[in-house]
Amino acid sequence: MDTVDEFMREAINQARKSLAEDGIPIGSVLVRDGKIVGRGHNRRVQHGDPTAHGEIDCLRNAGRQTTYRDTVIYSTLMPCAMCAGAVVQFGIAKVIAGENRTFSSSSDFMRENGVEVVDLDNDECFDLLRQFRTKFPTVWNEDIGVE
Repeated sequence: MDTVDEFMREAINQARKSLAEDGIPIGSVLVRDGKIVGRGHNRRVQHGDPTAHGEIDCLRNAGRQTTYRDTVIYSTLMPCAMCAGAVVQFGIAKVIAGENRTFSSSSDFMRENGVEVVDLDNDECFDLLRQFRTKFPTVWNEDIGVE
């Protein structure tokens, strides 16, 4: 399925922004009531910060919220363990991911903790990460923990 709505389109734009900075092309947006309240992209390479994943950058940019239970987070890649932990910790109701093919994610963990999880299986999201992997194999291996 390759149909994306305006929110996944913005997450993809964020991923492209990271790629343009030679960073890992993962983007994310946080949505409430049909409006984007935060957006971000992976800045792990750019900032030398191993915790600067796309979802974490998005949450930082959204700032404090009185509740997250009425929000949806869009990410071009299904969240990793750290980002899934943040989703569960803050009680984000739903995750819509661009793809879950690139590597093993934490989709089951989120589902087991009451989060609605949607995988769009989007080729564009997958191809962005494939391009990065080809251009920067050493950084890719570092990011996903391969030695």
